[in-house]
Amino acid sequence: MSTPTIGVLALQGDVREHLVALAAADALARPVRRPEELAEVDALVMPGGESTTISKLAVLFGLMDPLRERVRAGMPVYGTCAGMIMLADKILDGRDDQETVGGIDMTVRRNAFGRQNESFETAIPFAGMTGEPVTGVFIRAPWVESVGAGVEVLAEVPAADGPDARIVAVRQGNLLATSFHPELTGDHRVHEYFVRMVEAAAR
Repeated sequence: MSTPTIGVLALQGDVREHLVALAAADALARPVRRPEELAEVDALVMPGGESTTISKLAVLFGLMDPLRERVRAGMPVYGTCAGMIMLADKILDGRDDQETVGGIDMTVRRNAFGRQNESFETAIPFAGMTGEPVTGVFIRAPWVESVGAGVEVLAEVPAADGPDARIVAVRQGNLLATSFHPELTGDHRVHEYFVRMVEAAAR
């Protein structure tokens, strides 16, 4: 099978780090800013950043509707942090005018883990991942408040304020989302997991 071409939505956020991680996971990685660039990729990563800004820029650059169409058509997409919010069908604590691409039957709470100065790292067991737990870097991160029946929960972290765990990684079909930033750790296993998803979708 040929090497998949995976775009990184390059409107705002940690684009370069995802390009590096995808290349390390044996994908052809390229930035995507325009609809014609989106049309040329097999899959897409939506990086962290500020979800309201990314949403506004996606509309401004004419990408929102093409993104929704590609997601509906089955294009694999991986969203981290703000990218997770962009893939959510429902947002809590969002702005009234905030749009999402949608596609994952989940409700996501923005900035759920607190402000920038409350950022943290923790080891996270990740379903289907061999070896050591993944290091999760959480920066003003969302969490998943609830999921529909078709959503697979891949990772959780203990809640600081009670016995319940917080969902921080999910998959539904060809869509993957994490609250945390694996592109910042040098551990490329989550990106490798996504590349395998892309290859499976192409078969």
